[in-house]
Amino acid sequence: MIVFAILIGTLCAGIGSVWVAAILSFGLMARYTQHMLSMAAGALLATAFMHLLPEAFESQAGAHDLFMALLIGLVFFFLLDKAELWHHGHEHGAHAHSHAHSHDHDHASVPGHTGGSWAVLAGDSVHCFGDGVLIASAFMADVRLGMIASVAVLAHEVPHHMGDLVILRTGATDRQAALIKVSMAGSVTALGGLLGYWLVDQMQGYLPFFLVIASSSFIYVALADLIPQLQKRLGGLQTATQIAWLLAGIGLVTAVSTLAHAS
Repeated sequence: MIVFAILIGTLCAGIGSVWVAAILSFGLMARYTQHMLSMAAGALLATAFMHLLPEAFESQAGAHDLFMALLIGLVFFFLLDKAELWHHGHEHGAHAHSHAHSHDHDHASVPGHTGGSWAVLAGDSVHCFGDGVLIASAFMADVRLGMIASVAVLAHEVPHHMGDLVILRTGATDRQAALIKVSMAGSVTALGGLLGYWLVDQMQGYLPFFLVIASSSFIYVALADLIPQLQKRLGGLQTATQIAWLLAGIGLVTAVSTLAHAS
């Protein structure tokens, strides 16, 4: 039953986010990208602080050890980001942001490279695999938690996949081929989910630490990747809209939690 739930959750997050990204990219991209970044940031922060961390701290694990794991996780994802930027920087500039936990590309400055597309897909696959492990960890703790984590991953993957689609479309790849390639990368989330299920099952006592590492990933992505892209000088109405979408992300996670409780 749990394995089935993990497969559904990871496929919805991995492939569902690609299709939402395609709808926005091929129609309304320029208009809604920034809104998606705001909503994703809200969803990730709400999932980490309102669900994953409380679940971890309700366990028998000591608070000091859990906070240490949170700190180590944040530093780890920072170093991972640095390593990926350094490795791919010469291929296609700052746009090749592809660490194991989400990057949201600057669509206005996508270079017209074709050689970088496979590097982007490879990075995307590794990234999606990591997301799958995190979703599985949440499902192993509680099915409701897994559903919330799946929604949070889907929300933050949408702007990320929009960037991937833009990169692939700048080459010779047509729209349909680009969508298939990114969907295949997104499906790797399910493989991560299956490995995550096996891993957490073997190390059940460490589940609170898996949840804290998942939280550190979500917090890092929100604060290091998403929110800096939103920190621009805006007019009053634009600022209010940005805050409204951030709150919408928090509200989305709360609504999913409420629905899961009711079922």
